[in-house]
Amino acid sequence: MYFHSVTLDESKCKGCTNCIKRCPTEAIRVRAGKAKIIDERCIDCGECIKVCPYHAKKAITDSMDLITQYKFKVAIPAPTFYGQFSSNYSRDHILTALKLCGFDMIFEVAKAAQLVSQASRQMMKHGNLPKPVISSACPAIVRLIQVRFPNLIDNILKIESPMETAAKIVKENIAKKNNISTEDIGVFFISPCAAKVTSVKAPYERVKSYVDGVIAIKDIFLCVYNKLHSGIDVEKLSHSSFEGISWATVGGESSGVGTERVLSVDGIHNVIKIFEEIANDNLEGIDFIEALSCTGGCLGGPLNVNNPYIAKTNILSHIKAAKEKQFISKDFEEDYGDLKWETNVEYKPVMKLDQNRMKAIEKMETMEKIIVQLPGLDCGACGAPSCRALAEDIVREQANITDCIIKMKERVSDLAEQMVELERVFKPSKKVE
Repeated sequence: MYFHSVTLDESKCKGCTNCIKRCPTEAIRVRAGKAKIIDERCIDCGECIKVCPYHAKKAITDSMDLITQYKFKVAIPAPTFYGQFSSNYSRDHILTALKLCGFDMIFEVAKAAQLVSQASRQMMKHGNLPKPVISSACPAIVRLIQVRFPNLIDNILKIESPMETAAKIVKENIAKKNNISTEDIGVFFISPCAAKVTSVKAPYERVKSYVDGVIAIKDIFLCVYNKLHSGIDVEKLSHSSFEGISWATVGGESSGVGTERVLSVDGIHNVIKIFEEIANDNLEGIDFIEALSCTGGCLGGPLNVNNPYIAKTNILSHIKAAKEKQFISKDFEEDYGDLKWETNVEYKPVMKLDQNRMKAIEKMETMEKIIVQLPGLDCGACGAPSCRALAEDIVREQANITDCIIKMKERVSDLAEQMVELERVFKPSKKVE
């Protein structure tokens, strides 16, 4: 069973259809007044979490209690984490407060992002990669390519994410320095998004993630906030440069790949439009695409606390401070080996109507006939995001054509006319005296 971080609480769902209109992969239906998530279609982008007015969609993340299961506890915060707090606090101040929430060590994902940027430049320069190269940093985008744009799989930059790189560095170096088993080291990513949770629980580029748990920024925010306001002895914990911190903003990754022919696009629906342009051979002169599922990049992730625009202002202040004083880490070596993926991603077909090829073809033909009968309004009132999606559901025997309001009205109108005709035929004639 495929793991999904994004889940539905049916008790809170009111069947409003907001989610089906925003889902980029048509993974949601509303049936009998309740939303349903189609597992094989969901990419855990979190769009439904953002638009649900009843908070019926939520992301499953790990509890802080999980850290107690490890002898040595390490927090690896995303660069986005800094933006959740006032720019009056330095990164050292924020990271110290985070450490005091129960961790033995802090290692910045922003530091690992620098290494990934270095490796990306080398791969872009010597890798002979198909253009445009598409960033693999956002797991929701990689999943999107798997289910909707399989022809772009070869274009994905197959390099470790900063999160995995940070976790790998921590585990291997701490185990060596402290003479402790890697199994006793718990590495916890402080995350702005649900897709990262899924990429840890069900990684697509490796057999097993180096990360042991994912804690939502919103779940640890209050603890850090309280520590910041309690008067603490600030430790020197920040070692990343402005290049790594910049990954929190749109354009941060692409600025470090070594080419000016880049395109940075944020928002899953904007990304889809760009991918469609590539599929139609309408995009030329671009070497690298930084594609981010959330509007505003990771700062717009559903597990954040702060307004993304305010968070961006805070991040820019940290970038400025880092530019003024370059931070050099002496804890671990700068060059950290080969960061290429262990495995490759595969196409995940979601439109397979039947395991039998001939039956699938027959169902496809039936589906096309049904589509012609439908109004083509894509209003969503039927509980499916489009008329085509409804036709697919009908063929799969998961819906009826009368779920369409217009077809229902036509059916009711026909029945009414038949009732009138029956009444006329069987109405007893008046007795003639």
